[in-house]
Amino acid sequence: MGSSRRILGALGLLSCLTLSLHAAPAGAAVPAAAREMPRIPFTQRYQAVQHGGLVRASNSVISCRREESPQAEPCAEVKKGAAGTNGDFEMFYDEVDKDPDTYNSTRAELRVPQGAKVSYARLYWGGNLRVGEQKPPEDNGRVLVAEPGGAYKPVIADTVIGHRTDAGSDAYQASADVTPLVRKGGAGMWTVAQLNVAMGHSEVGAWGGWTLVVAYEHPQEPLRRISLWDGFESLAAGAGEAAAEQVEVLGLHAPAGAAGKVGVVAYDGDRGTLGDSLTVTADSGRRINVSDAENPFNDVLNSTITEFGRPVSVRQPENINNLGYDADVFDLSPALSGGAHGLSFRFTGESQGQFLGVLFVQTDARR
Repeated sequence: MGSSRRILGALGLLSCLTLSLHAAPAGAAVPAAAREMPRIPFTQRYQAVQHGGLVRASNSVISCRREESPQAEPCAEVKKGAAGTNGDFEMFYDEVDKDPDTYNSTRAELRVPQGAKVSYARLYWGGNLRVGEQKPPEDNGRVLVAEPGGAYKPVIADTVIGHRTDAGSDAYQASADVTPLVRKGGAGMWTVAQLNVAMGHSEVGAWGGWTLVVAYEHPQEPLRRISLWDGFESLAAGAGEAAAEQVEVLGLHAPAGAAGKVGVVAYDGDRGTLGDSLTVTADSGRRINVSDAENPFNDVLNSTITEFGRPVSVRQPENINNLGYDADVFDLSPALSGGAHGLSFRFTGESQGQFLGVLFVQTDARR
């Protein structure tokens, strides 16, 4: 990405918020027709204490086609994981379904354990509408989704859409409750198509992707607290300790030595552009850097789709550098070693900034 985030920084588009596990319950009423807002503070979407857990499937929908900057690494090497930013390439849609009526489509595996019951499922999608072309924002609230072995079905956003325009980008995130669809479709390769995102080349660059987050129950798994939040917040340019986004998760009651994980969906992070970080502080005061082998502590939002430090490879396509789309799951257990009633997650942005869209947390409720 390029200079537009510096403009965001100059405007001071920052926020700090506190969330509770006892916020709005799942199934709360939403507007009949999705409207758009430039900023949506993070709020709780779903929470439960049950035997089971959280899984997700993710993929980006656009990748590089050729280099536009003389200093850019070859596109083929960037797809394999070399450092590179979307503003250095002409970007073009990924298309895996061979359907002439769709202009982008990608797949990813959802691993719901055998014998599990899906208790909640939500699909998130988003991208940049202004690159070498300008996409109409009225299409932001609709995608096509196909369950494993099934045909496409339209999915319509059922809540407020985050949509922010600045001097260089036109970014959005939308979402919808897809619980009945996932209960029927189950585990396997899910396909998402017709995600509204622009292609081409600009200084800011193109990005876009989708993530399906699923809570499930299984009688043979540990009792866990599972929580899902979403919003649409920017991490401003030049971020650091004075410019951060903070989310406090209360009411965990996690015992000492509990296991846990945290998932993050973010937009427009650049692989190799340093400065962005994620830390978590337990109520004991212990502060931990959230990072792993694929997401260094000073480049944690680096265009990867990973789980516990390993690329999620059951995807079509399977790009390592997703050029502006992050959907990562991290081990949270080190932050829970002494137990925790609450956790504070703190995000700081790289020199050019990012957008935050989703945070989900799973912790043991008792050992």
